[in-house]
Amino acid sequence: MSSLLADSFQTYFSVDLATSEELKKQVYQVRYRVYCEEFQYEPTSDDDDGEERDDFDDYSLHCIIRHKPSGYPAGCVRLVPGATDGHDALLPLERFCPDSLDNALLNELQLPRSQMCEVSRLAVDGSFRRRHNEHRDRFGSAAALTFGEEEQRVFPLIAVSAFLAATSMSIITNKTHAFAMMEPFLPKLLKRSGINFTRAGEDVDYHGIRAPYYITAQEAIDNMKPELRSLYDDIHAILVEEFQQAR
Repeated sequence: MSSLLADSFQTYFSVDLATSEELKKQVYQVRYRVYCEEFQYEPTSDDDDGEERDDFDDYSLHCIIRHKPSGYPAGCVRLVPGATDGHDALLPLERFCPDSLDNALLNELQLPRSQMCEVSRLAVDGSFRRRHNEHRDRFGSAAALTFGEEEQRVFPLIAVSAFLAATSMSIITNKTHAFAMMEPFLPKLLKRSGINFTRAGEDVDYHGIRAPYYITAQEAIDNMKPELRSLYDDIHAILVEEFQQAR
């Protein structure tokens, strides 16, 4: 990835903490379009709100990625802590995929739960994963968007930037031991950027074939390629300011 591509990404997309109820609603709507309507990992709802939510959301930190020219939400991610209000809390992968975890590795790591987190519900709206003539009506107003070639070139960075945002959130909250249940493509995509996850268990069929992975925030930052580190630094500066303003 070139530094020009990273700069171009910031021309077309913004990355922000979803601290207001309106921004959180946009996050839940992205998840609904991706997890419920497109991939049908979760059931659709008869309600009119078109939101995908669960009980982890109330104590998670959320981030939203938006397409600047249209203002349309393009992606999202959340950081789920391993402890909240001084009490241990199960991570999503511990609740839903406990048999997939490598317990020997976890015992070897001896991680403090107060510093554990899970990068969860990373989603990229389908309109930003396909070329403009392949949009589907079920993606709402985004189906009417058209994108230039330069915009489409940075679409792969939406998922990467979501992970960068999650890394930033883990640093901000001191939840620096991060797990994630990932489809095979994402660790490969991140590895090309210098971010190497440690596999932490076996494949499991949960929202598609996924496996648990582990990384520390500092490992992710230290091994980023320079052009990606520049993008991370920009995202981190924004999220730090927004986090401080929200407190």
